[in-house]
Amino acid sequence: MIRTAEQVRDRFANRRLTVEYGDALETVRTILKSVELEGDAALDRWSEQLDGARVQEIPKREWREAYEGLEAGLRDALETAKERVEAFYRKEPQGGFLEATPEGVLGQLVRPLDRVGVYVPGGSAPLISSVLMAAVPAKVAGVGEIVLASPPRVHPAILAAAWVAGADRLFAMGGAQAIAAMAYGTERVPRVDKVMGPGNRYVVLAKREVYGSVGMEALPGPTETLIVADASADPRLLAADLLAQAEHGPDSEAWLLSPEGELLEAVAAELERQLSDLPRADVARQALARSGLVRVESLEQALEWANLYAPEHLCLSVREPLEHLGQVRNAGGIFLGEHSCEALGDYIAGPSHVMPTGGTARYGGGLALRDFLKVIPVVGLSGQTAARLAGLGARLAREEGLEGHARALDLRARHET
Repeated sequence: MIRTAEQVRDRFANRRLTVEYGDALETVRTILKSVELEGDAALDRWSEQLDGARVQEIPKREWREAYEGLEAGLRDALETAKERVEAFYRKEPQGGFLEATPEGVLGQLVRPLDRVGVYVPGGSAPLISSVLMAAVPAKVAGVGEIVLASPPRVHPAILAAAWVAGADRLFAMGGAQAIAAMAYGTERVPRVDKVMGPGNRYVVLAKREVYGSVGMEALPGPTETLIVADASADPRLLAADLLAQAEHGPDSEAWLLSPEGELLEAVAAELERQLSDLPRADVARQALARSGLVRVESLEQALEWANLYAPEHLCLSVREPLEHLGQVRNAGGIFLGEHSCEALGDYIAGPSHVMPTGGTARYGGGLALRDFLKVIPVVGLSGQTAARLAGLGARLAREEGLEGHARALDLRARHET
């Protein structure tokens, strides 16, 4: 299980986000096209065929009833998570600017999106945290309407989370057909401006196929964590954090990088001990087989390898994590110290758990208010300024071979009032 840094270098350096096609792509394209052309009729047909039920919009009365029916401890957890996520995003600046000078007006208008769709996977484990982690930041950003979609027989906890998050509408619909309905719109399902949320390969492929008709925050891949640890770290906590990641699915990745050989050996033993009674041990073992414990020469090398890997979650389980924060260039989210475990970030720490995967943290970060906002430049130059700049602009236009642009600018150059 323990590897050397050189053994993983190429794998870290050549990572990219991939979606397994198989026979799914043609199925997804067929679903998307039929919903685009036929609307609700195709939506219901696919929903009945794949999920065993027609699409329904679930009224808010049922959300409230589900919330009121929750055990008090779960209600408190939902409310606390919502409050912490909301408080975190209220700190993010979101204003534009408008500056008037003798040359005229230049600025930016910042406007929230009108409508956002959030896909919430169903199945045996209701992802109630996914509701809060997308809908609450959207609410803080001022999005006009938040539409949720989750496969039929929506779990009551998802209904309760929708109530807590302050979403506007919720449809019992899943899979590629739900993405199609939100991307294209039907008589019942409104067209959204952007689709958020994780899903299986059919959902991810559908999101990729409809991009352009609708915006996307990302194409989510398998989840991943990379931990950098020194001798101060507790092997029990490190093993527990690796397993918390590995139990997500067999394609998850959970890495530990450390220069401490004894620590790595202790963590390997702890993993075996904790796996012995983990309910999802089979899944976790498959994930660990594609991940591992890596011996590096120093913490500096560990952080360089971490930047190469660009993890969704980077955990600094070291004595003085703040001293190493400046070395981090690529990460979806950073967790400082072993008390700030990634599992807290999944649910209740404050930032959204929607973060880039598959190495895409090289060019993107975690979900932010800007994902729900659009920036509109504003230009209002005076006649004198326009005349002064027009000749230079015309020179550039002619270099590009765009005479029409140049002539429009020539006319401004002759009028200085």
